[in-house]
Amino acid sequence: METAALIVVLVIALALFFDFTNGFHDTANAMATPIATGALKPKVAVGLAAGLNLVGAFLSTEVSKTVSHGLIREDQISASHVDFLPLIFAGLVGAVVWNMLTWLLGLPSSSSHALFGGLVGATLVGFGLSGVDFGVLLSKIILPALLSPLTAGVIAFLVTRMAYGMTRRYDGKPDGRSGFRWGQIFTSSMVALAHGTNDAQKTMGIITLALIMAGWQDKDNADPHIWVIFACAFTIALGTYLGGWRIIRTLGKGLTDVKPAQGFSAETSTAATILASSALGFALSTTQVASGSVIGSGLGRRGSKVRWGTAGKIAIGWLLTLPAAGLVGAFAALIVRWLPTWGLLVDAVIALVVIIALFLRSRRDAVTAANAMSDVAESGRAIKVKKNPPPTRRQRAIIREQERLKAEEKARRKAEERERERRRADEEARRKAEKKAKAKADAKKSSDEKKKSDAKKKADAKKKSANGDGKKKDAPGAKKPEGKKAEAGKGGK
Repeated sequence: METAALIVVLVIALALFFDFTNGFHDTANAMATPIATGALKPKVAVGLAAGLNLVGAFLSTEVSKTVSHGLIREDQISASHVDFLPLIFAGLVGAVVWNMLTWLLGLPSSSSHALFGGLVGATLVGFGLSGVDFGVLLSKIILPALLSPLTAGVIAFLVTRMAYGMTRRYDGKPDGRSGFRWGQIFTSSMVALAHGTNDAQKTMGIITLALIMAGWQDKDNADPHIWVIFACAFTIALGTYLGGWRIIRTLGKGLTDVKPAQGFSAETSTAATILASSALGFALSTTQVASGSVIGSGLGRRGSKVRWGTAGKIAIGWLLTLPAAGLVGAFAALIVRWLPTWGLLVDAVIALVVIIALFLRSRRDAVTAANAMSDVAESGRAIKVKKNPPPTRRQRAIIREQERLKAEEKARRKAEERERERRRADEEARRKAEKKAKAKADAKKSSDEKKKSDAKKKADAKKKSANGDGKKKDAPGAKKPEGKKAEAGKGGK
């Protein structure tokens, strides 16, 4: 009995540590997007996520029931359920080691699948296929793991299309949809709340399973004790507040230009999917749901397309989490089987050494609020969004109208230019005609004046000639008869 009590204490301690790692591992699921778009400051976002994770842990216990009364078939385990306690511990070792390794590497893997993989691997080693309810494993873990990212992606795609469609009037403006940042405060808070309703429940289920196996809780009572709920809620909240920077930075390598409308849509889809799954008791991966939402919202933007190579790498990482953690859990269970007395201690030492080593290694490249990236999701790299996406129908209509107006303006300007040229030519012709007429008038006037001058000169000459003749007549010694005869002869002529 004392051994069972010690094992239960170790299981609870390790389960709470897993809950803590789950908190800082999944912080970015809720808060990387609002940090990216500037809706929330990094420290405010992480503090808000921690508080709402705490609240969410009290809202539902359906996922906890799936873990404690569904996945493991207690009725098929040997009469002494105490023998199963070391295997629970071994499964937790596998989950924690995988969680810490992916945290160090900054991989957006699934803490939930790490937990389920470790627990299933340890159970298979300890009690064979009969110890696992594969119907529950398939219907409430594997199928949700496959369908939830697709569902979240489709919802995010549709919401993104709607968001951009309803705000088309702001197309082309530098930050015309910044109002979605205010909406992101609400949607990211809902994601953090939903995270608490799902991920915190898994640790509650593990502790409840250990208490049932130890005989400290009635197996017909599926609800976790209130102290278990409090312990798990506060632990995941503390982990969320203290450790999310590394994952936020790595998750943020993909969408450096995430838009407020896109982040709003992704968070809406993530929150809706997780809350619905929690109500149905589906123990899904919040990381996969968030990543599916990011990909879907990215595809919802105009001109985007999938980078299948990157998407394939992300999917492979998801698929490897469950079997990889299962292998680590199975190895830890083998140690317990091979060393009945010391196996549990060896597992504990191995887990402690791995955790300390990974933690010390992580300190070489510490990530804090000061140097954390503020973008969303490695999964964002799976989407290529054009910097200049093709125009929408409304934008095309606007462009056509603008081109029509430009053409009309150009035609009007050409007509005005032609009219100015015509007037200028008419004015020039008029001036030339006036100049020619004036020149002609001046020439005529000059000719008339010359004629007058010539006539005057002739008249003056005649007059002068006449005056000369008169003087000759009056000269002394002139003969008058001859003069009269000459005048008579001139008159006759």
